[in-house]
Amino acid sequence: MTTWYHSWRAAIRIARRDAWRSKGRSFLVLAMIALPILGVSAADLTVRSAELSTEQSLARRIGAADARLSDPGMGGVPILQAPDGNNYAPAEDFNDKPFPEGSTDIAKALPAGAKTLTDTTGYAKLRTTHGLLPTEIRELKASDPMARGIMPVVSGRLPQKSDEVAATTHFLESSGLKVGSKLTARGFDRAYTIVGAYELPDELDTDQVNALPGALIAPLAKALEAAGLQGPSAGTSLLVTVPGGFTWNTVQEINAKGVTVLSRTVALNPPADSEVPLFQKEDWGKYEESTAAKAAALAAVGTVVGLAMLEICLLAGPAFAVGARRSRRQLGLVGANGGDRRHIRAIVLAGGLVIGVAAAVVGTLLGLILTFALQPVLEDYMGQRFGSFDIRPLELLAIALLAVVTGLLAAIVPAITASRQSVLASLTGRRGVRRSSRVLPVVGLVAVGLGATIALYGSTMTDQFIVVAGGSALAELGVVALTPALVGLFGRTGRLLPLSPRLALRDAVRNRGRTAPAVAAVLAAVAGTVAVATYAASEDTQRRAEYQAQLPHGAVSVTMDEGGGRDVPGVRATVQKLLPVGVRADVDRIAVGKKNCSMYEPREGCGRYEVIIPKAHECPMWATDVAKPGQDPAEKFSKAERRKLAKDWRCQESGGYGVPTDGGLLVGDEKLLRVLGIEDPAAEKALAAGRAVSFDKRNVNARGSVDIRLITDIEAADRAMEQGKEAPGEIRSLPVHQVARTPETYGVRLVVPPAAAEKAGFDTVPIGAYFSTEQMPTTEQRQKLDDELDRTGADISLHVEEGYTSENSIVLLALTVFAGLITIGAAGIATGLAQADAEADLKTLAAVGAPPRVRRTLSGFQCGVVAAMGVVLGSAAGVLPAVGLRLTEKRQQMGWYQEALDNGWGAGELPYVPIVVPWETLATLLVAVPVGAALLAALVTRSRGALARREAT
Repeated sequence: MTTWYHSWRAAIRIARRDAWRSKGRSFLVLAMIALPILGVSAADLTVRSAELSTEQSLARRIGAADARLSDPGMGGVPILQAPDGNNYAPAEDFNDKPFPEGSTDIAKALPAGAKTLTDTTGYAKLRTTHGLLPTEIRELKASDPMARGIMPVVSGRLPQKSDEVAATTHFLESSGLKVGSKLTARGFDRAYTIVGAYELPDELDTDQVNALPGALIAPLAKALEAAGLQGPSAGTSLLVTVPGGFTWNTVQEINAKGVTVLSRTVALNPPADSEVPLFQKEDWGKYEESTAAKAAALAAVGTVVGLAMLEICLLAGPAFAVGARRSRRQLGLVGANGGDRRHIRAIVLAGGLVIGVAAAVVGTLLGLILTFALQPVLEDYMGQRFGSFDIRPLELLAIALLAVVTGLLAAIVPAITASRQSVLASLTGRRGVRRSSRVLPVVGLVAVGLGATIALYGSTMTDQFIVVAGGSALAELGVVALTPALVGLFGRTGRLLPLSPRLALRDAVRNRGRTAPAVAAVLAAVAGTVAVATYAASEDTQRRAEYQAQLPHGAVSVTMDEGGGRDVPGVRATVQKLLPVGVRADVDRIAVGKKNCSMYEPREGCGRYEVIIPKAHECPMWATDVAKPGQDPAEKFSKAERRKLAKDWRCQESGGYGVPTDGGLLVGDEKLLRVLGIEDPAAEKALAAGRAVSFDKRNVNARGSVDIRLITDIEAADRAMEQGKEAPGEIRSLPVHQVARTPETYGVRLVVPPAAAEKAGFDTVPIGAYFSTEQMPTTEQRQKLDDELDRTGADISLHVEEGYTSENSIVLLALTVFAGLITIGAAGIATGLAQADAEADLKTLAAVGAPPRVRRTLSGFQCGVVAAMGVVLGSAAGVLPAVGLRLTEKRQQMGWYQEALDNGWGAGELPYVPIVVPWETLATLLVAVPVGAALLAALVTRSRGALARREAT
């Protein structure tokens, strides 16, 4: 070994031979290092392959066309757009006047000599083998060369006749249909033949059917409207080709006509930001991640990677120490033949290098192979096809280098420890005595104090989670550095233990070099588990407290808003038939205009109504000033006045949260009160007598009645509201009974009996029913009901109030299992090292007559002691970051609450941000995991050691 090259060559050969001889230990370390490399390399390949080039993205969006022209729905006013066409805004400032709405004629914006291809989309319910399936209908002549790349054909062909359609593969899978099947739509008897299957490369999970232009959407809409049903609303864009393409100047000319453009030329050669008028607007900002946010994200990723590497080093380090300890005679011979300490260190470090390189190669290759083999699965999971199988050699090399660095770092401490052992001690098998470092505990104590201070500062003085996370990570590293000293403190409890655990504890304390890394590895894993578990349990408790039931527990509601309530009676009967119904309360809604109008999608001939709040009952912070309609009414008041008004009964919402209704008004009888759990004999008596019941006293005027305005001209009403004026419309009054108290009404504010609605001249249509149940519906009953309702093809909203359902138990169980596996693995490695050290003592015990079970018992307690120390320290260290994050969240939510009070937004309830310790998880970690580790170690340990070889004299 005259040069570093020859010495390292020999060291690597020795390390390779040792790794091959100890296959089990080598495989364990290789797996620990290679698995993260496999995951990261596979993730890198997946992300890079899913990234599309500009050409690939354009091919999927506009095919072979030069551009796609679309209507932004701004009434044809001039607009400004971003080069990619995704963002746009009116060119004029509309702050003080109504925002433009409406459609425009795209064809008027076409340049001369343009060739076009219409692309129209709408939605309809198509009949399948299972019932009805909401499906997107797309009318595009996809066989035209201009559309090449938008709809790649998987099987069959694209439609060529008006009675033919093609369907996405996802639709065929969902519907149970196949190429050659007949397809019909709800409310339309005409049958179409499915002649092909295609896919949308960017939307693999889309249910879509393709037909020729004018072949499906228009005939379907005509048939549905004739049957009194709402037809599909369609939107059309144009694929366009023009000589010379669409330059940025051409795009801006078309924008002036109120049309957006996705141009191939502009996408491939985008203009500078200074040439984009949209980016120059004062109220426009390019929503990009700030430099500080990027730095914070990079720091977070670096912290996670660093902690992961530390955990692997802590787990793999003792394994290398086991190898060095079992090879100490070989290392002693190297020293006896002229090798010095650097050669010993090189041999042990070479072990880390060999395992690291092997892990890098294996992890990277497996990542490549698995990503390539699972490409269809990954594409289906992501919902889009890869652009290409993109391999970035430099990125994979950097990932592989992490494995090599991790292997070397894991072998550093064992290498230094082995080099400090004397040749005589190595050859005779004696264990030298070395004092623990006095510097490391001081460094650890300083890190703990500094990290705790940073975390405390972050949770009490700032709203930045990254500060709390960084301080917690630093404190945890400090606890890891303190581990040898803390292990020594545990040794003082040995006098309280029986013989076997006392021997195991003293052995662990005397050999802190092998005990501390394993305890630190357990500590790190358990600390992370406890931190996440504490945060998850706290958040779960908060969600439980914030949960708002939509109905009393066990109650059921079914509503539907289409077809003028034509299918509602059948739906009501189906629910009553299949569920254990106690009381059924049928409810209707007030209809203005055509009875087949929807509550949420107004069309021609449709209107709406509104309950008029008397002026004296209006919240001053919400009342619009006619003289200043664009001004926020709350700006007239000071912060103190806004806080005071927030407690005013006029500014507080009542009725709670419930099933969506049309303004909280329902037409029903006294049965509805019983289903909602409202016990008020006076209210029931009023409904039975044909008198409406109000649960919100803001609606009741001085005459003891409620005024309802019927609005038939929605556009005029919207203009009046924007100007702070009353909407035009006929006003009708209903005498009401105001409930004295404010019960939980689940969003219902006014109940009008059918007789009162008829007397007042209101048109009503069925909307659904509310049901109380004799017992909670079972899963089987729910599934059967869902299947029956699906077969009706109606857009039905069904809700069964089951109360808050926590998913936290699965998370906590997964975390506990993860921590348990890490604990058992680390403790097992430490136990193996302890057995290597104590082999001579065990032989002596056997020679003096100790029974064979002593070896098992001692091994079990050695493993249990390491696991117990790591779990106790990790549990204590893991609570800090969770508490810090929860305090930060509380500070943040209190800030939002105070801001809402100051601005008159309606603050609601005081934020509730509890800190909950998951005692069941902690008990499992503190008791079950150490006991399980001890029993497992005892079971896998042989009762008798290998036959000792007689030493030469």
